Amino acid sequence: MLSAQVEAWNKGSIEGFMKGYWDNDSLLFIGAKGPRYGYKVALNRYKEAYPDTAQMGRLISTVTHMQKLSREYYFVVGKWDLKRSVGDIGGSYTLLLKKIDGEWVIVCDHSS
Repeated sequence: MLSAQVEAWNKGSIEGFMKGYWDNDSLLFIGAKGPRYGYKVALNRYKEAYPDTAQMGRLISTVTHMQKLSREYYFVVGKWDLKRSVGDIGGSYTLLLKKIDGEWVIVCDHSS
């Protein structure tokens, strides 16, 4: 799922990237502006921050730690980098993944 997100991002598809997230009002995304809830809120935040492929750039995501918490949950730590013509940026993330209806989805994302 995480690899599919990177692939979708690098094709310029925020909607494809978002398929890795839980499509629910309880999805928690924590960024520079604090916690925000909801799939649509997260989708709109990404569209606002990355309105075109120049802003999106090429995503490199590196998982540095993954821990199985139970049969239904994983905790993931990693770093992200965007290589962009408008200037490179990057940071770190922690994710809580949950298996829902047989598929792994991100239910909490803290990115900085």
